[in-house]
Amino acid sequence: MSTDLTWRLAAILASPVLGLLAAVLSTRLSAGPDAPSRPGRRRIVGLTVAGVVTGLWAAAVLAGPLALIGAGLGAALLLIATIDGEHFWLPNLLTLPLGAAGLAVSVLFGPGSPLDHLIGAAAGFLVLAGLAALYRRLRGQEGLGGGDSRMLGAIGAWVGWIGLPSVLVWASAAGLSWAVARMVARRPLRRDEHLPFGVFLALGAWLTWLYGPLGRAGW
Repeated sequence: MSTDLTWRLAAILASPVLGLLAAVLSTRLSAGPDAPSRPGRRRIVGLTVAGVVTGLWAAAVLAGPLALIGAGLGAALLLIATIDGEHFWLPNLLTLPLGAAGLAVSVLFGPGSPLDHLIGAAAGFLVLAGLAALYRRLRGQEGLGGGDSRMLGAIGAWVGWIGLPSVLVWASAAGLSWAVARMVARRPLRRDEHLPFGVFLALGAWLTWLYGPLGRAGW
């Protein structure tokens, strides 16, 4: 059996375990005194299946150890998206290690220079932090949570500075599609309703890391 095939099989075999781990952690990290101590059956099944899908996806697109790393990244993004979708919260306990892991992967496996990924981490944080500060100054209220800027910074560590525009394009397209779907279902967003932007950032990160920036990967 070739080494590449071994890594791909490892990614596939690890994916249900990673999905189950995401289900457990998403429950343990849930905010509030009434949060359940154990994940429900629907959460276990949903995130385990989602973990398998991301593992198969990574194994189909990536080669060598990056296939297994991709399965792990997919599970981490699922976990973060689940928590943000439910609680509008991107905990530092997840986003900061995600960024550190992205920098480590860039040093060990590339692609590109680790400096590009370090710049991506800084740029990702500063872009959304700057936008949040500008919105707060102009409108007198919060427009973006601090977790969003740290999330984009962590993503920048994975995709490098050149991948950040593609992440934002994917995230914005997904967020707009979600808002349109709400309007079609006659459940439009209220002016005071929060948007779980971390969910859409996670999707943009996944697609950009797998396929590269828009315009460079045949999109």
